[in-house]
Amino acid sequence: MKLSYVIVTCSLSALASAGLAAEAQDSDRFTAERVFDLEYADDPQISPDGSTIIYARKSMDKFNDRVVSDLWAINTRSGSHRPLVSGQGSSSSVRWSPNGDRLIYLTSTNGKPDLRLRYQDSGDSFSLAQLEHSPSAPVWSPDGKSIAFSMLVPDKSASFAKPPKSPEGAAWAKPVRIFDDLVFRFDGAGYLPKGKNQIFILDAEGGTPRQVTFGKNGFNGPQWLGNGALLVTGNDVENAELDPIESEIYRVELSDMSISALTQRDGPDFAPAVAPNGSRIAYLGFDDKLKSYQHTEVYVMQPDGSGSRNLTADFGRSIDAIAWRPDGRGLVAQSEVDGNLTLISIDLSGKVASLVKDIGGTSLGRPYASGSFSVASKAGGGSPLIAYTKGSENRPAEVGLARGGGSTRQLTQLNEDALGGVNLAKIEEIQIQSTHDGRKIEAWIALPPGFQPDGSYPMILEIHGGPHTMYGPYFAAEIQRFAAEGYVTVYANPRGSTGYGEEFAQLIDLDYPGKDHDDLMSIVDALIAKNYVNKDRLFITGGSGGGVLTAWAVGKTDRFAAAATIKPVINWTSMALSGDIARYVSRHWFRAQPWEQPEEYWRRSPLSIVNNVKTPTMVMVGEVDWRTPSWEAEQFYTALKVQNVDSVLVRIPGASHSIARRPSQLIAKVDNIMGWFAKYDPAKADQQDNDE
Repeated sequence: MKLSYVIVTCSLSALASAGLAAEAQDSDRFTAERVFDLEYADDPQISPDGSTIIYARKSMDKFNDRVVSDLWAINTRSGSHRPLVSGQGSSSSVRWSPNGDRLIYLTSTNGKPDLRLRYQDSGDSFSLAQLEHSPSAPVWSPDGKSIAFSMLVPDKSASFAKPPKSPEGAAWAKPVRIFDDLVFRFDGAGYLPKGKNQIFILDAEGGTPRQVTFGKNGFNGPQWLGNGALLVTGNDVENAELDPIESEIYRVELSDMSISALTQRDGPDFAPAVAPNGSRIAYLGFDDKLKSYQHTEVYVMQPDGSGSRNLTADFGRSIDAIAWRPDGRGLVAQSEVDGNLTLISIDLSGKVASLVKDIGGTSLGRPYASGSFSVASKAGGGSPLIAYTKGSENRPAEVGLARGGGSTRQLTQLNEDALGGVNLAKIEEIQIQSTHDGRKIEAWIALPPGFQPDGSYPMILEIHGGPHTMYGPYFAAEIQRFAAEGYVTVYANPRGSTGYGEEFAQLIDLDYPGKDHDDLMSIVDALIAKNYVNKDRLFITGGSGGGVLTAWAVGKTDRFAAAATIKPVINWTSMALSGDIARYVSRHWFRAQPWEQPEEYWRRSPLSIVNNVKTPTMVMVGEVDWRTPSWEAEQFYTALKVQNVDSVLVRIPGASHSIARRPSQLIAKVDNIMGWFAKYDPAKADQQDNDE
């Protein structure tokens, strides 16, 4: 048997470049090549006194087709902006010493992982230790004398036979690989090495790292509790793999390496943050009720784990990250709030106030709410100085500086050279009522340059993944590419999206894909009613959870001229037994195994309604995607083919679930989608007929 499929080439993308808008190559258009010109700021770290921000300046290496990360410094008073660490391989995770005189950061040297220290006065740097494996999450001790981090500790793989020794020069097959862990591969990492992450400490003047945790399930996320103890996160119980989100916060005494759990509930507890005076520990978590989505709350407890209380019980939105204010009387937290990634202040009584509403911009391809922040630990007092990634609808992330809930400043202009003269899409927000139950659904419309509401435009409905994530009014290269080629593109937060309260997100619990289809079709109807688009030129696409909803939609309706389902789940049974988050899917999304409720797994699988599909459909997947493995896409493609539905399978070589991680992959993804749509655009067919 010969499987017919399409490897990404210029074959389909040529249709896009030739078909939709010839002027797309004009100098003021967002063309495919401009993807390589983009830059964005990430992980801004403000110095303890607030005078300097170090951030990861990310750009596209056109020759090596990858995103690279250099470290740049900004003087918050003068605005001086200059490189700090560049051209040495990507550098990341920069962290200030407690008094601001030194920095640590992660990089690679001669292809080896490297944890380096840099002196701010001289600019000299050195490698702290020889490391065989990549460290992560380095943190300074309060006295600046030690550094803690996590790192893989290998273990012996299972073995049941000793192979004979091969003759010298023989070309024998590779030896067998034996796995005995439930999760033996993970998306983006591939097949996992045998072993677990453990916590190490290292003298700030360099030397040999000392391992301080030894649990068989591993630990991560170290934080210092004074200079003699660490807080770490893990799940040190039997059969921990069977409860993938469960975690506790543990206290490790460095004097004797004793370890004790500070939290004990059923549910994840993580991300501990110690108050400036050491009197309290703030952390994130929730009581696990086995729902597909549950809000993450902020708690505070005493250093011995007693007196835990919830600070955000009345806030109604989930918390992503926290940092103490310098005065120790409250915290700064990041949260998704009604379509905007927002920074809030939380005092110790639970009172919440909004600080910054324009954080974001680090999701370059699609308009996800994604960003980060840091707080100056010795400046600002009750009105803290905050460095953050500043997002907007027409630029990727810049570095922003905020003083509490007052003034904000943008400190960088990273993309004025690349985008200053480009005619970008105008983003328009709309809110519609779902035909299912009248609920308000928020959406954004990207209008192509020169748009006029004359009812002639083609439309792309772009659906986010997750499904428990959130889109927002942020710059997105994929959306801008669609607009540059003449499409009106609409993207939305249907039920199940985060940022609108736990009840809204849980509307799809045990019912996904479900009524979110009605939300999405209501949005399409709204654009037609506004005379923005032609009802015969409708197209639909989405990735991951959006791929699920795309495949579901073409089984429910024939209204779309063509579809592109990207890295979808097609059969929940095969996904729940082979994806890297298989246990989470069965435990939280279905609360039963496939053999226990086969009808429920089938009811919610797009494969169950594939017999209804008439829409020409592209199916795209990365060849090393372990989140929604390639056989999910292949099942749908084969099912369409045997029913004589026009379909192609596009496989992205070397791509994981992050299918557009490399710049050329982002270009290939978008241009092939548009090429497929152009092939089935009735207006283009009419034009071709007239030309003939």
